[in-house]
Amino acid sequence: MCPRSLGAREKIGTSGRAFSEPSLFLCDLCTCTVWAKPPISVHCSPSYPSEVLDPLESQFESPPELPPDTPREPILTLPGALTAYVALLAVIHLRVLLPAELENWTIDVFGFIPKRYDSTLLDITFPGGAGAKVWTFVTYSLLHANLTHIGFNVLWLLPFGSALARRFGAVRFFLFMAVTAAAGALAHLLTHEHAIAPMIGASASVSGAMAAAIRFAFVQGSFLSFSRGDADAAAKVPALSLAHALRNGRVLGFLAVWFGVNIIFGIGSIAIGADGASVAWQAHIGGFLAGLMLFSLFDPVPRAAAHAAHASRDGSGQV
Repeated sequence: MCPRSLGAREKIGTSGRAFSEPSLFLCDLCTCTVWAKPPISVHCSPSYPSEVLDPLESQFESPPELPPDTPREPILTLPGALTAYVALLAVIHLRVLLPAELENWTIDVFGFIPKRYDSTLLDITFPGGAGAKVWTFVTYSLLHANLTHIGFNVLWLLPFGSALARRFGAVRFFLFMAVTAAAGALAHLLTHEHAIAPMIGASASVSGAMAAAIRFAFVQGSFLSFSRGDADAAAKVPALSLAHALRNGRVLGFLAVWFGVNIIFGIGSIAIGADGASVAWQAHIGGFLAGLMLFSLFDPVPRAAAHAAHASRDGSGQV
């Protein structure tokens, strides 16, 4: 019985009065409801599963400490390399705030123009000189036509680029994006030898990141498998060799959809955004093939003892 209820019984007993309403007492050990009308009944709901001790003879023990709350991870966490890359694209896109003449100049100097490499060119001089023939193989990928263009590229880059940046680290990731951009520019040059319209956009690099990521994305524990781990662990699983990747059903399905979409863009000449900029789908394919085939040159994760092709099966045994 609660000590406070005992005190209430004595007080009521000495006064000789009977109350029909309950008196509520809150003590350190429990919440007690004491009815003074005879017979006296006491209802206690102990807060702690411990013996009721005489407060004059023992000290009250503090309740056990609760374990600290486990910190919750953000819904979407981006590695630093990818965050820096996206921030760079956003800052460079502020060029649209420049006067029209200066904005056009930046595109002429840093955009990829196939006509710049035309050996028969005699009477046209492009800004940037000989240096632009080198740096535009990469710098074009940092420019975008409009917000729709940059938003579309960033949207596709978030899942695949995030996994790739965690796996490669910052230096390898930036170098990989530059190499795949150059591969996309080369593919565009071969198919648009005399084109004077500049090509801009990170689509070739994004395509390369997607191609590289599927070399390990479907391996058990990775980010597109049915039994994935945390983000860092999912990005560090052993990758499939190129030969085994091209025999994997999920990889082949992804390739079929990806190439199908790009062929539709090419045949239909679908434009992006209100500006009507056409899709340089040949550059997409060039970047994609470079990412797929050159992945092993950048990959720091060693191969597993057992071939990674066996790891591409999920717990259910389905490929």
